[in-house]
Amino acid sequence: MFPRLERYDVEFDLPEAFLPEFPPAMFLQNRPELGDVSRGEVVSINNYYNLFKDILTPVQLDGLRLLLTPFPQEEFNPTDDRKTAQPTLGVTCLDCHVNGHTSGQFHINPDIRPEQRRLRLDTVSLRGLFNQQIHGSKRSLRSVEDFTEFEQRTAYFNGDEIHAIKKGMNILDRIQVSHMAQMQNMFDFPPAPKLTVTGRLDLAKATASEIAGEKLFFGKAQCSTCHPAPFYLDNQMHDLHIERFLKEEAGDGPVKAFTLRGIKDSPPYFHDGRLLTLEDTVEFFNLILELKLTPEEKHDLVDFMRQL
Repeated sequence: MFPRLERYDVEFDLPEAFLPEFPPAMFLQNRPELGDVSRGEVVSINNYYNLFKDILTPVQLDGLRLLLTPFPQEEFNPTDDRKTAQPTLGVTCLDCHVNGHTSGQFHINPDIRPEQRRLRLDTVSLRGLFNQQIHGSKRSLRSVEDFTEFEQRTAYFNGDEIHAIKKGMNILDRIQVSHMAQMQNMFDFPPAPKLTVTGRLDLAKATASEIAGEKLFFGKAQCSTCHPAPFYLDNQMHDLHIERFLKEEAGDGPVKAFTLRGIKDSPPYFHDGRLLTLEDTVEFFNLILELKLTPEEKHDLVDFMRQL
């Protein structure tokens, strides 16, 4: 779909069956009655105006334009140390966060550990960003505006501002940043017809397996400790101490808890994409938290999470 994004040093390493639907639907929290406003298209600088001129405010429309404008980036630039065969102007925010969601791409977190300890980071969905308080590849930014401004200066250039200047770093002013943030705050979760306004299952619509899964989620499985309703998010970092199960000392350290709303649409899972399916994810936490879930309980948990 995007030949200009093809790097010669890394390929997608996950089969399509384990990646998000493409192109993903786009839902707006200010216009839920419209459903998928992308109309099955990949939103780009070429079609955004016709798709959204009658839906978004002028400020939001300008924010979307900026989210679709190529900005310089380490691996995609006109210098001779790029990672693409042909030079380009760079990448857009929605190249990876396609239609305000995610493509399942990843990058290596550049600046918190030595090379051999770098974390692989999955591209986060922007759905429901309006209710999230921890942002950025380093989880160090506390507003959507800061994320919008500083992610490019750091993650886009592997934390090296000298190289960023050489490669044409684009410094956004706060007016542009606020426009981009206003648009990002419009991206909504997909509809969840079996959930009530409090985020719990409507028992009149749910199956027996889904009801059993909800009981486990808020009980024995301990999922709600980090993922409470209604957004299934606590805006905290948690250390699972997986080094308990490794032959080496280093674990993952504190990991951001992600929202589970719409989780069925966001494979692969965990912060680094190590878990390809929801079934893998349930098994991982079954082992890490030593839950001793039965096969039927694992199945019920997955059935419940598919309704979020």
